Amino acid sequence: MKLAVCAKGEGLNAEVDQRFGRCPFFVIVDTEKGEVIESLSNENAQAAGGAGPQAAQLLAGRNIEAVVLGNVGPNAIEALKAARVKVYSGVTGTVEDTLKKFLEGSLKLVAEATVSSHSGMRK
Repeated sequence: MKLAVCAKGEGLNAEVDQRFGRCPFFVIVDTEKGEVIESLSNENAQAAGGAGPQAAQLLAGRNIEAVVLGNVGPNAIEALKAARVKVYSGVTGTVEDTLKKFLEGSLKLVAEATVSSHSGMRK
């Protein structure tokens, strides 16, 4: 499975980011191999508006099957649902820490927004 983890940097040792649409990077991991496929710069992080839905489209275009995040707004969750990307919450520590939790099955599947619109604009 191709999994994206919201991160502040690149690679497995990067600290995770609680924001979805405005996280600086998505670290994309092959969960079967436990390897990083790529550290994708989130070109939408500085968007004036619509960062969440645009980030969802970015991931859908990479055939991401699931994303692990801290928080997700209403527009972003709808865009992720439309793209059939599963959404999990529970990012903590590093990307590697979060990947381990995902593989253990200890992350929570999210079906609704966890924050209001525009929450990610605050750091």
